[in-house]
Amino acid sequence: MGALLLAAVAAIIVRATLVDFYYIGSDSMETTLEPGEGLLVNRTAYQGHPPQRGDVLVFDGRGSLLPYQRPSPLDDVLRALRVTGDDTAFVKRVIAVGGDTISCCDEDGRLLLNDEPLHEPYLFEGQAPSEQEFTAVVPEGRIWVMGDHRSVSADSRSLLGAPGGGMIPEDRVIGRVERIIWPLDAARHIDRKAPSE
Repeated sequence: MGALLLAAVAAIIVRATLVDFYYIGSDSMETTLEPGEGLLVNRTAYQGHPPQRGDVLVFDGRGSLLPYQRPSPLDDVLRALRVTGDDTAFVKRVIAVGGDTISCCDEDGRLLLNDEPLHEPYLFEGQAPSEQEFTAVVPEGRIWVMGDHRSVSADSRSLLGAPGGGMIPEDRVIGRVERIIWPLDAARHIDRKAPSE
């Protein structure tokens, strides 16, 4: 009994500080991530440096894509034990970081990052980079995120004009998606694919 309790405590500590596991519940990141796939998330990826353009990451959406709710250590423990769901966690790609200006779109329909058109090879086939026109300046300490399947993704575009403007605070980032680990026949590494000219 003591060994089982010790193992459970160790698992909670590892999942709260080093690596965690999440399932994809939507199609907003297709085809990079498919619904039902299990993700290995590196919680230490951003110790000492902020998220980078192109990273696929998991973040706590409370206060940005969801109404604000103060996170609590009890919430983290219950999630680690899978007593409650992860309905506040979102998976998206970082498109712009603090100091960047992101806008849609140029005459060819491409996003502009700091006035330079972006090439986005990860977009879901046949998708426009955005059907919604916007311009946003990302404050320091925040990131602009979008799903790869843009037409079905609730992302930073969804809250333009709201407090925070759809920008995700860096301290709400849980970690970077490193690998697909489930199902086994779909296992693969997730590389950073930064948008480029």
